[in-house]
Amino acid sequence: MDRRSFLRASTVGAGAAAASSLAAPALAQGQRTLTMVTSVPHGFAVFDDAAVYFAEAVNAMSGGSLTIDKKAAGELVGGFEVFDAVSSGQADCYHSADYYFGGNHPGFYYFTAVPFGATATELSTWYYQDGGIELHHQLGEIFNLKSFLTGTTGLQPGGWFRKEINSADDFNGLKFRMPGLGGQALGNTGASVQSIPGGEIYQALSSGAIDGAEWIGPFADERLGFQEVCDYYYTAGFHEPGSALCAAFNLDVWNDLSDQHRKIIEIASIATTQWSHTQGIANNGAALKRIESQGVKLMQFGDDVWDLFGRASVEAMDSYMDDPMYAEIRGSFEDSLKKSSEWIQRSDAAYVAQRERVLRA
Repeated sequence: MDRRSFLRASTVGAGAAAASSLAAPALAQGQRTLTMVTSVPHGFAVFDDAAVYFAEAVNAMSGGSLTIDKKAAGELVGGFEVFDAVSSGQADCYHSADYYFGGNHPGFYYFTAVPFGATATELSTWYYQDGGIELHHQLGEIFNLKSFLTGTTGLQPGGWFRKEINSADDFNGLKFRMPGLGGQALGNTGASVQSIPGGEIYQALSSGAIDGAEWIGPFADERLGFQEVCDYYYTAGFHEPGSALCAAFNLDVWNDLSDQHRKIIEIASIATTQWSHTQGIANNGAALKRIESQGVKLMQFGDDVWDLFGRASVEAMDSYMDDPMYAEIRGSFEDSLKKSSEWIQRSDAAYVAQRERVLRA
């Protein structure tokens, strides 16, 4: 049985109830509606904002001939169930973060973020200029998907903690929410890592079920109220330096779309990525000031902690190198990162350092 047949067969029983409520693509007088399931509740800053922007862009550019009907996590399927729903054909497309689905294939981690990996600019460079999008499509097609980067949260902070981190030893036994390869790396430090949906983080923190968590950034985190239940916020993190979001379409649905609708989706995906990146940058500074004014201590990890993160991250990333597709994706990603980083360090980074020196003189 091939992968596509297996997925369809395996979801018949588990997904029967959900399938009965999921709409097939609606076609009427040249108009088409696609059901898009998402991984977060309505109104989640940055994450859901990107899904809304994408859907509205597609709707507007198509003149109403293609409509994206967005469904929040839990409305049709759970936040972590969107991959299987779309892969099996129960839903038309999803908007999520592909590292949630690294259990299906570890190559998906690179299409959200990996520890000590690419910034948002570097990730876009790899994706659009150095072969990343082609690899994303190849990987997606194994699972009956056509995938596109559709949003970015930018750099994600080290996270919220109920106690101060004074040394690398403080991670032993720490119960912390962090998904993806970053979460696996954190597990290598001795932490007890949890991967729970964004909509459940606040309750887990407030109840003491976890000792800390990372989410997106000050603007998004403030809206969820983490400053009410944690005293320490580490503003620089190792795990997601430029996290991408993704829109993925059932491959059969994608192949049935017109060339015009496909191009609209591609352009809307790129526009969403640019828009959401600037949204975070524009709002994070002010949100951080408000968070600090409420008594939260803004912190940075010590060098020994960063060194621990580095060793743990290499161990996590190396653990999948026996998978040829993963190895190809990682090799392509790191080759692009090396090239872009060498230029950025000599140009943008050097300029910013001089700008700060001159204007502060």
